[in-house]
Amino acid sequence: MVETKPDMTPVSEADRAVEHEVRERLARERPGDAVLGEELGGADGERTAVGARRWVVDPIDGTKGYVRGLPVWATLLALEVDGRVQLGVVSAPALGRRWWAVRDGGAFVNGDRIRVSGVAALEDAQLSYDSVSDFEACGLGDRFLALARRCWRTRAFGDFWSHVLVAEGSVDVSIEPFGLSPWDVAPLVVIVEEAGGRLTDLRGVTRIDGGAAVATNGRLHDDVLHALGTEQTDPDGPATTGRHKGSG
Repeated sequence: MVETKPDMTPVSEADRAVEHEVRERLARERPGDAVLGEELGGADGERTAVGARRWVVDPIDGTKGYVRGLPVWATLLALEVDGRVQLGVVSAPALGRRWWAVRDGGAFVNGDRIRVSGVAALEDAQLSYDSVSDFEACGLGDRFLALARRCWRTRAFGDFWSHVLVAEGSVDVSIEPFGLSPWDVAPLVVIVEEAGGRLTDLRGVTRIDGGAAVATNGRLHDDVLHALGTEQTDPDGPATTGRHKGSG
């Protein structure tokens, strides 16, 4: 069964069932830790749970595709310790792939270590994104199209898939420009970073609550932000969040 949430995005029975299962397991194994999840909120029923140790859960990233039978969806799980993501897991059973990383321990897919690409010029880069309309909705349509025309190749893989492909080195740049929540971003940060890349918001700040995700192999990051015209030198300035997209 699929329902529509107040933000007009879909949620399936599987979304809630997966999050329940993850929370029950964490309650047994890590009873003192806080949990923040997309469907059930924070430990106190709100989506603002904080703590020295906090698990961040997205039961199904890519719900819109999942309910249509597409195989590109995943369960996302991250562990924050004192506000910094230390562990991330992206499990995509329909694809038969699982990515994970531990801070200072490297990034892996199905047990094999992964690294970002060595591409050093946008003209040689492959770019992945979510949808052109997302860039138009936040006033970046023209700049995005100009960036896309500079790149060697573009494909709209979308959701988590774009960003883990950057970590694998198959894609060089991936961008979701608005509407992301912490559970959409948290595990991807450590996976991309441990693979040698960067994942930031549109301003170039590494955070999981910035509302956007720009992942690159590191070498191209500043060029991408400059092309979009979104880089900021003030790390304490307002975050770029845009309107909320909800479940992917």
